[in-house]
Amino acid sequence: MTGRAVTSLTNPTVKAVRALHQRRERRQSGLFLVEGLRSVSEALELGEAPKILLYGERAATHPRLLAAAERADEALMVTDAILAKVSRRDNPQTVIGVFAQKTTSLSKLDPTLSPLWIGLEAVRDPGNLGAVLRTADAVGAGGVMLIGECCDPFSVEAVRATMGSIFATPLIETSLDAFLSWRRAWPGTVAAARLQASDDYLAAPYQAPTLILMGNEQAGLSEAAAKACDVAVRIPMLGRADSLNLAVATGILAYAVRARLEGR
Repeated sequence: MTGRAVTSLTNPTVKAVRALHQRRERRQSGLFLVEGLRSVSEALELGEAPKILLYGERAATHPRLLAAAERADEALMVTDAILAKVSRRDNPQTVIGVFAQKTTSLSKLDPTLSPLWIGLEAVRDPGNLGAVLRTADAVGAGGVMLIGECCDPFSVEAVRATMGSIFATPLIETSLDAFLSWRRAWPGTVAAARLQASDDYLAAPYQAPTLILMGNEQAGLSEAAAKACDVAVRIPMLGRADSLNLAVATGILAYAVRARLEGR
């Protein structure tokens, strides 16, 4: 598909894309924004075509842009001013894609597909959530479960932090009650990360598949979620800091568990 040129912010498609900064619009439309040719290309490689593609003149002849435009439902070449308004950044990416949101349910999840899974309960920071999705992709986790009232994984901030891994990491959304009921059939270990745990994260017994549960940035895991775990582990604080950033702690624990499960 060859994109047509648009120069007005009042263009209906441009207005619809800008509106996707609002969670209400994302929920109603089932769509979300992806910035940058790299992330758009990642989506294409994984079989996801953009519904809408906005791009600047500087990207118009790039082979990967042309491939994306051919598969898009609608492709528009827009001005740098429009890209800046849509992305809400002074120095925007030259390509912005709109894609369909994809999540799955617990009932469709097969724990045996991967030795490692990650669960996040009531996580509030979109940057943390996006970084965890990227980490889950890097470590080869089967997916990320969003338990309870988490921030929106399809917000612009969260998607930016995934660096394209939003397309490679399965997302499962569930309530805490549904998770607690479903968890009883989990065939391996459910491990809680808790500051007050006695077991060191490097020494705890893990059995595949292992589900790592991480809690809210301030409050940690709820008591109900913690009680559903087989083991609670801690990452020791060796300096003055009394805790780690959620995404950093998840990365450390995920790689440690993966290594243990593989006998390394």
